[in-house]
Amino acid sequence: MRILSWHVHGAWSTAFVHGDHDHVVPVVPGRGADGRGRARTYGWPDRVREATPAEIGDTAFDVVVLQRPDDERLLLEWTGLRAGRDVPAVYVEHNAPQGRITDMRHPVADRRDLTLVHVTHFNALFWDAGSTPTRVIEHGVPDPGARYTGTLPHAVVVANEAPRRGRVVGADLLGALNGDVAIDLFGIDSERLGGHGDVPHDRLLTEMARRRMYLHPVRWTSLGLSLVEAMHLGMPVVALATTETAEAVPAAAGVVSNRVDRLRAAMARFRDDPVAAADAGRAARAHATHRFGLRRFLEDWDRLLEEVAT
Repeated sequence: MRILSWHVHGAWSTAFVHGDHDHVVPVVPGRGADGRGRARTYGWPDRVREATPAEIGDTAFDVVVLQRPDDERLLLEWTGLRAGRDVPAVYVEHNAPQGRITDMRHPVADRRDLTLVHVTHFNALFWDAGSTPTRVIEHGVPDPGARYTGTLPHAVVVANEAPRRGRVVGADLLGALNGDVAIDLFGIDSERLGGHGDVPHDRLLTEMARRRMYLHPVRWTSLGLSLVEAMHLGMPVVALATTETAEAVPAAAGVVSNRVDRLRAAMARFRDDPVAAADAGRAARAHATHRFGLRRFLEDWDRLLEEVAT
């Protein structure tokens, strides 16, 4: 099957393009948002091909994967095709809705000509899709292996653009949480908060696994893929019980709570008890490889793509 999809979300796209299909990703001059092309910091299979808008206009596709409202407009401009009418299409919603609960109407609500795919059940619950057919296909990630050592008695947080996103990613909580345990922040622009900045993905995974625990202070997100990766690494988790996190992290894998004092106590316990931290990490990995494994993710997508394309 030949699939057109934009490189919007690097970690999600990395999992998606590992399927047994021919993937085409748009590329535009400067590799801007309308066409970033192949990933540069993630490992993608050779079968993923970049294509310019002109090349896309000369290519036939079995399915188009939309991920932003503008993707539908770009498809029409580049190919003359209408998503869901002239070519089968799905719309992947990566984000939790913003604003008041009564205003959470999805951009493709009441569209019977395409399928809306949510990455978490929380998102499916909160977005109002009207009559649009919807599915939930939970995240999957390539297994990085059980790299956890926890030799550095710190917590690690991964959050891109934390200074700008602020309370959304819990940047304001870092001061309250690092009183007893040092917190190492990684991600784009994290240097402004004393962090380590953005690093190549494989190196990031190794750096994460050196820390004693993974801290997830995010208030509002679908489900951080770095959290899923941390569990795959075999890391214990300390996290806010917000959005999908309470469903994604089992009790044996760490501590999930909305009480800052409980999170601080859990961090101190893992710092002082490496054995308990390693035990929780093993439980996290066992859960993550089953629920968020790449094979399950790709099988779920294969079933939907086959259904949509026929």
